[in-house]
Amino acid sequence: MVLPAEPLLPLNGASSWVYRHLYRIDISIRYTAAVLELALLGLLADESLHGYELKRRLTAAVGPIVRVSFGSLYPALARLESSGAVRVVEAGQPCAQVAPMTGSLGGELAVFKARNLMRSKRARKVYELTNEGHLAFTELLSADNADERSFSLRLSFARHLSAPARLHLFETRRDQLAAHAQEMRAALNEPHRDTYATARITHDTETTEHDITWLDSLIQQEKELIS
Repeated sequence: MVLPAEPLLPLNGASSWVYRHLYRIDISIRYTAAVLELALLGLLADESLHGYELKRRLTAAVGPIVRVSFGSLYPALARLESSGAVRVVEAGQPCAQVAPMTGSLGGELAVFKARNLMRSKRARKVYELTNEGHLAFTELLSADNADERSFSLRLSFARHLSAPARLHLFETRRDQLAAHAQEMRAALNEPHRDTYATARITHDTETTEHDITWLDSLIQQEKELIS
């Protein structure tokens, strides 16, 4: 489902709400796909992996951001493969000859286990990043759109960036947080706020200021590396 950036016709009432709701869903789906593909490129930049191992590592990498399932993993891998960013380098081992049934229970059990093992090897695909994939990963990682949800993912792969690029990433995120903290401090001064709304804003402000202090330490570290 791809919707235009703006309505083609003026929409009012329920129709307008439905359009905006569908548009938000479409944006969310595309955002989730972009985060998932960035994570896949980042994991494959380190080493070639098969689907099950990718899912396990993805859950640890992007679990707080998006829900990872095989239903989302394999379509994402297929998109990356069709774009030339990823290729399958191993589709399984060649089939070995398996002894025929022996007539003994122990022998037939061994044959059964061997056949199951080879079947699992034949079904396994290992994915590898191409040169185009490395370029795409670097471009996505250094893009100027590190929002709250994707910044932690970019930070996980920041070792792949140069020190100046990491510095830019951290300074951009700090500027975003500083603007947010300013908005929260202004909101605290607004009248007619109840105790609970004030507590939430105060907590948000303190958390943001703590993150700014943490980013300041990362920024200073990168500046020292550059100098």
